[in-house]
This record gives sequence, structure tokens and C-alpha cells, in this order.
Amino acid sequence: MDISKYSKNWQERFKFFEKNGAPSSKEYQAAFKKAPYITRIKINMNFFAFFFGILYFIVLGMWKKGLTILGIGVALFFAFFMISAIVPLSLETANFISIFLGAMNAALYGVTANYSYYLKEKEGDDSWNPFKGLKMI
Repeated sequence: MDISKYSKNWQERFKFFEKNGAPSSKEYQAAFKKAPYITRIKINMNFFAFFFGILYFIVLGMWKKGLTILGIGVALFFAFFMISAIVPLSLETANFISIFLGAMNAALYGVTANYSYYLKEKEGDDSWNPFKGLKMI
């Protein structure tokens, strides 16, 4: 795979994934722990995806994965809305929970973008699963 057409940040991420495998592998986890803090942040989190969410996924051509994460967010907000209709919550509590759910949805975009884009570019992966190869917990 020729990575010279990508930015320096993407090249660094792609090299790390190429060398160490998927984030769920033991090799990746060992190399990730040895990497400097800034490198770990750069590899593990995509701030454009965090702040722009589905729009960033669409720009990268991963609209299916973006819609999946959006659907998860909508389902969580709908579940919260249904529960809050049954169990009365104070305005402050409801506001806190809704901000928390929004931040968690943004975090899902942020942590899935890098490896998903790597899979799309390297393997041509066009699936709906944004969590492929990721270690979830």
C-alpha cells in the first residue's frame, strides 16, 4: 500500500497499524503501551471525527460506519427520552445525562475513525461495522 499520498499524521497511523496489527491484538497493545503519549493520542483518537462526527466520516467515504454510530446515538437518546418520561428527572440531571450521551457519541466517532479508515484504504472494507478490529473495553 502506497501511503505517500496521505498526510504525515495518516502515514504515521497507517505505519503503526501495518506494523502492529489491529487494536484488539496483543502486539498492538504492547506497542501502544511503549509509544510516547502524544503518539498514543494521535493513533487512538481522531479529533476531526470527534468534533465533526458523521460529516467527517462522509468526507472519508465511510458513510455506512458513520450512519451506524449515528444510529447508536439516536437509539441511546431515544432510550433516555423514554426512561425520563417514566422516571421524573430534574432539569439539571436530564441536561447532564444528555450532554454525557452526546459526548459519548462524539467519542465513538473519534476512537473508531482511524482504524476504520485504515481498513477502508488497505482492505477496501466498506462494512457497516465501525468497531471491526477494535478492542471494546
